[in-house]
Amino acid sequence: MSSQPEYWLRGPVDGVPALVMPAAHALLQTLEDVERVVTELTVDQVWSTPGGAASVGYHVRHLAGSTDRLFTYARGERLSEDQKRQLSEEPSPSREEPAALLHRVRGVIERGIAQIRATPAESLTDARTVGRAALPTNVLGLIFHAAEHSQRHAGQIVTTARIVRGLS
Repeated sequence: MSSQPEYWLRGPVDGVPALVMPAAHALLQTLEDVERVVTELTVDQVWSTPGGAASVGYHVRHLAGSTDRLFTYARGERLSEDQKRQLSEEPSPSREEPAALLHRVRGVIERGIAQIRATPAESLTDARTVGRAALPTNVLGLIFHAAEHSQRHAGQIVTTARIVRGLS
């Protein structure tokens, strides 16, 4: 466990507007939690599927990919071919090394925080759409969902890591 309080109790994140500070705190907490547990796992543990549950590796890849996609939609952009390819590859047990997985998620969260800093407050209610079905939302909804979705998968990563360590 970290000797520091959770991110939301550490004060403001430099350059992040108050309206979206909770999202930045959640993303940074996600990164800290994921880094803490994944660095302790072996490749076999990362890709273990205890009882048929999704592996830690899957959750890390999905966390990074979904966060990247949500921030793409928040910018009003469509997914790239590379993002679509990565989405299709998320479920496959690639046996990617823990360090590579952490590098991926760290980069996505750092870019997300940078995007939050650069998002004008007056654009938070700008309409956006998600996916081929063009489901309606707005910039704030996408930023919020990126944050809460990342926390959901961080919890699954922490729990699954505990289970696979106990099985080893």
